[in-house]
Amino acid sequence: MGGVRFSIRTSRSSVPMRNFVLQVLLGRWFTVFASLLIMSVSGATYMLALYSADIKSSLDYDQTTLNLIGFFKDLGANVGVFSGLINEITPPWVVLLIGGVMNFFGYFMIWLSVTHRIPKPKLPAMCLCICLGANSQTFANTGALIPSVKNFPQNRGNVLGLLKGYVGLSGAILTQIYHAFYGDDSKDFILLIAWLPTAVSFLLLRVVRVVEVDRISISNDLKNFYYMLYTSLVLAGFLMILVIIQNELIFTRIQYLGCAFILLVLLFLPLVVVIREEFLMRKRKSQDMDLISVPPLDPFPVELSSSRPPISCFKNVFRPPERGDDYTILQAIFSVDMLILFVATICGAGGALTAMDNLGQIGSSLGYSAHSISTFTSLMSIWGFLGRAFSGYASEFLWTKYSFSRPLFFTLVLLFSCVGHLLIAFGVPTSLYFSSVIIGFCFGAQWPLIFAIVSELFGLKYYATLYSISGIASPVGSYIFNVKVAGFLYDQEARKQMAASGLASVAGRDLACKGVHCYRLAFLIITAATVLGCVVSFILVLRTWEFYKGDIYKKFREERQETE
Repeated sequence: MGGVRFSIRTSRSSVPMRNFVLQVLLGRWFTVFASLLIMSVSGATYMLALYSADIKSSLDYDQTTLNLIGFFKDLGANVGVFSGLINEITPPWVVLLIGGVMNFFGYFMIWLSVTHRIPKPKLPAMCLCICLGANSQTFANTGALIPSVKNFPQNRGNVLGLLKGYVGLSGAILTQIYHAFYGDDSKDFILLIAWLPTAVSFLLLRVVRVVEVDRISISNDLKNFYYMLYTSLVLAGFLMILVIIQNELIFTRIQYLGCAFILLVLLFLPLVVVIREEFLMRKRKSQDMDLISVPPLDPFPVELSSSRPPISCFKNVFRPPERGDDYTILQAIFSVDMLILFVATICGAGGALTAMDNLGQIGSSLGYSAHSISTFTSLMSIWGFLGRAFSGYASEFLWTKYSFSRPLFFTLVLLFSCVGHLLIAFGVPTSLYFSSVIIGFCFGAQWPLIFAIVSELFGLKYYATLYSISGIASPVGSYIFNVKVAGFLYDQEARKQMAASGLASVAGRDLACKGVHCYRLAFLIITAATVLGCVVSFILVLRTWEFYKGDIYKKFREERQETE
């Protein structure tokens, strides 16, 4: 009988634990953690520099053709209209599922092409594959980021800074995992980015969702976001030290595996914050209840789109509401504020993307080794994370304390990025280390600001779609500066050098340019365009000055109080 009593007692004591586990898994903080993991492997589009040389040499492309492929990569990575529209009518797990399938198909086909496992594809097919693979990033961003913003509307700057920060950090994370799995074969890096992001999305897609929240749940929101920021800074610091050491020493496979293990431990560190907050939340709620019980929760909830009265999408297109209220999609698209932000993003993000996509060729033209180029890529990724985290948290703090306009913050970031472009243009010795840091930081810092501005000016009702539309400006800028400026001028200079040496190019891979002149004129043009972006962005500062002096989160507090 004693054994029977013991087994019953154990069974009963396991019920609260099971309820607590469900509370953690279905809570909005675990949604943030799951989103962090998805974002931490979804930044493959920023890693083109690691495998662009393989595409160029294996498929006999010249620089203009390679930059055209880079443009389609940028086009896919930033045109998220489809993911936004799908998110309006389906739960986030559907968006993540579609993105995972697209990611694997696109990059797996590129890997098969580069390794000659299939016949050399035509250029349009390669452009389509990289566009599909890169477009999966918009599905990951939409499916993971939008629910988190809606779960924490009063901390959207922190949410965007943290989650977009992990996208920036993903380049360095993927690089370390790639070395641990595959050594130094850069072609296999394409295989890694085909299967790993897909596997992570499939594993976590059912826990990412919009969660209803009460007043007790929001008491520690800001503090927890700072805890998560601290854990991410530890991860970024570890990666920074690792990159510096790896630039000086040659690591063995065992050493890379050890570094990857520590990396994974640090990557899961925010889970401690999640469990701690859910435990404290349970404790706070228990003070008002004699019996702790978690209401039945569906572990696989089906989220239906909110009921909305049928309204013509063309009604009141040119009569938008006040800033901060919910705009319709067309009202936002045709607004002057969106047009200004779009033009400024073309100038700012387009130039930064050009630097990132051409980093491998810039390094080669200036005489850097492949190992150093890998270091530049990791530095750009790490500082991209710091830029995202800094702009998200700092802009939220400065607006809360001093009503510092977020568009003004964006303008200053664009201005600072000009320093990085000029360093590339003039090719100062060892300057590529500093320019990769500056451009990575500024490119990362732009996106939380852009997406926060969109949510603040146009509301959250159609945020998934408007968030995606605002990203279209980036590939437009990439096409202008990457294909028509940098690629064209690089090939032109390479032909001059070959003609001067009495050689002729018989294939794209023979068309190589050496020296600072390869990219000088291109980045002087990019610098001028970025300055123009600063001027345009400052117009938005003036237009929204009074809006940011007010309380832009007031309505969210009022709505929450009405529902409680």
